[in-house]
Amino acid sequence: MTLSVPRKTTLEHAANKIGKPSPTDQEILWDMEERFWTSDSDNARATTAENAIMIFPYPPGILQGEQIWHGLKRRTGWRSVAMTGRRATQCGDIVILSYHASAEKPDLPIYEALCASTYLNDAGGWLRTSHQQTLVV
Repeated sequence: MTLSVPRKTTLEHAANKIGKPSPTDQEILWDMEERFWTSDSDNARATTAENAIMIFPYPPGILQGEQIWHGLKRRTGWRSVAMTGRRATQCGDIVILSYHASAEKPDLPIYEALCASTYLNDAGGWLRTSHQQTLVV
């Protein structure tokens, strides 16, 4: 006797349709990401969603909304940042950038972290909804 087992159907999840952003969008987003590091907190705030979440090595740790800007004011002033191992992936209106950052400030050792930022294309403009840094030791 043979039993019939129903076949599982593959659902067409949007998450399975991941691709890459257009070259133009990649250029815009990588420029925004570099300015996030090297510009002042006003520029970073203008390109970040109001209730975004950012995760930095402790302290400050996990910050959301207004908490970000209180912590970021103390952490601005990166003279330069090199972003290597750049990757960009897109699903619908969401793009995730990931990279290895090597940033420098005057009189401090080079700061190295593995980073990821998530952007949402909202009403034709990109806004950062999250940013995360893992310290490279």
